[in-house]
Amino acid sequence: MSLFLWGAAASAAVTFAIHTFAGGKAVARPLLADESLPIASKWLNYYCWHITTVVIAFLAAMFVWLALTAPQAEIIIALSSLTTVLALLSAGVAVKAGVNPLQFPSTSLFAVISVFGWLAFFAEL
Repeated sequence: MSLFLWGAAASAAVTFAIHTFAGGKAVARPLLADESLPIASKWLNYYCWHITTVVIAFLAAMFVWLALTAPQAEIIIALSSLTTVLALLSAGVAVKAGVNPLQFPSTSLFAVISVFGWLAFFAEL
């Protein structure tokens, strides 16, 4: 199971890096530069961007912690459920926007973390 937990941790860390560095340049900077958005909407979206950053860092840290300690099934279920829901939410938003869900990096990135998390859980059974 530890190998799967390390896979979840690594994929969460990669997701964090992509979100923070590539996404920051491609999404957060243009958001802040947009003068057409209402000020509250712009800054609330920027706040949500940072919430996502914190959540992804937390996911990576928690999967590392689980890999280094005695894994707890309940925590693996919680983290894997969260990443599954985030992948599905990303896909749903993409579909609503008329975009292929795989064009939203968050869809596949959260799905990969989720798969590793569920593999770790089922390896424990």
